[in-house]
Amino acid sequence: MELQCKVQNYDWGKLGKDSKVAKLLSSSDPDVQIDLNKPYAELWMGTHPNGPSIIIERKKLLSEYLKDNVDAVGPVVKKSFGVSVPFLLKILSIQKALSIQAHPNKEHAEQLHAKFPDMYKDPNHKPELAIALTPFEALCGFRPIAEIKEFLHKIPELSEILTKDSVNDLLNYKEGDSTIVLKQIFESLMTCDKDVVAKSLEKYITRLNSSDEDIKRALLYETLQKLHTEFPGDVGCFSLYFMNYMQLHPGQAIFLKPNLPHAYLSGDCVECMACSDNVVRAGLTPKHIDLPTLIDMLDYKSYTPEDLLFYPSIEDENSCIWRPPVPDFAVVKIKVEIGNSYNTRIRASPSIIIFISGEGEACDTEPTRVRPGTVLFLKASRQLNITPSGSHLEAYQAICNV
Repeated sequence: MELQCKVQNYDWGKLGKDSKVAKLLSSSDPDVQIDLNKPYAELWMGTHPNGPSIIIERKKLLSEYLKDNVDAVGPVVKKSFGVSVPFLLKILSIQKALSIQAHPNKEHAEQLHAKFPDMYKDPNHKPELAIALTPFEALCGFRPIAEIKEFLHKIPELSEILTKDSVNDLLNYKEGDSTIVLKQIFESLMTCDKDVVAKSLEKYITRLNSSDEDIKRALLYETLQKLHTEFPGDVGCFSLYFMNYMQLHPGQAIFLKPNLPHAYLSGDCVECMACSDNVVRAGLTPKHIDLPTLIDMLDYKSYTPEDLLFYPSIEDENSCIWRPPVPDFAVVKIKVEIGNSYNTRIRASPSIIIFISGEGEACDTEPTRVRPGTVLFLKASRQLNITPSGSHLEAYQAICNV
């Protein structure tokens, strides 16, 4: 069954036809007019109440259809999640950095919802998987401490605004659990007076402007400039020197487990997540910042970028699957070349499938012409036959990880 899905026009999205979201939207429906001056940030595929998908042929919300067709969910998913699609599949097109944030685990989410229901509107966790479609930039997890030490030596404008104890403790750190020193210094940064941070950033960028290119590269000048242009004087600009700066190639992925600090900076990706709105923010945002909650909950382990890459396993010559350590979702990438036909694997879960490139036909009970941007819902324990009419067909399939 083909779905009509919700576009979110958040101001951080890419404008007009620069956006992958807009390209998929116009490809799937040639009658859609793309506004070249409007941001097209996210395409939502699922039953989330803030952007529910509609079954086109029935003119009915997918969530309402499931209530009347419980078999579409399947007994395994029904037992764990009720009559629902517990994941939200998205396409993101990012021009302007998203906030530095983390997501609570299930137990913490329940506590936050009970205590602050207006701020944390549901009791669910929000693990996320991001798979790059284009070159993709993100900040993710705390850097190895040796790298942070080096930046503190090279950036006096940063070390001078932090408490002396936090700097000394980190510089003297040798080995063992990094939680105490990283929490102390990150809290010192994030609680620093806003005017002090803004002046320090201005002083630092002025110095870098006249530095040679090797120094600029070593100190991530271009990324710093981007963040400071988008969020002038924001403390999040200095987070660049505490968190891993990651550049994903198309097909690479990161899994954002609970409490892991992160921020998407630019690019297009497929994202799948548990259905929740629970975000705890710290910087690079005009939205509400809950600093005490964030400081207490963060994962202060040091990671390398390689540690944070999340790899799929091969299922067959046409598909691979990313299986995060959560039951809410997994994502399958499917690619079928011209001259071949492929039957998707039978899953004990309902599926949402978006076609990213190529053209052809997909058949469950009735054939559907598919092209980039076509989104289909597939009932549990059903197969979809995919046949390209051009050079290939490529799709991403979200399922429950059961």
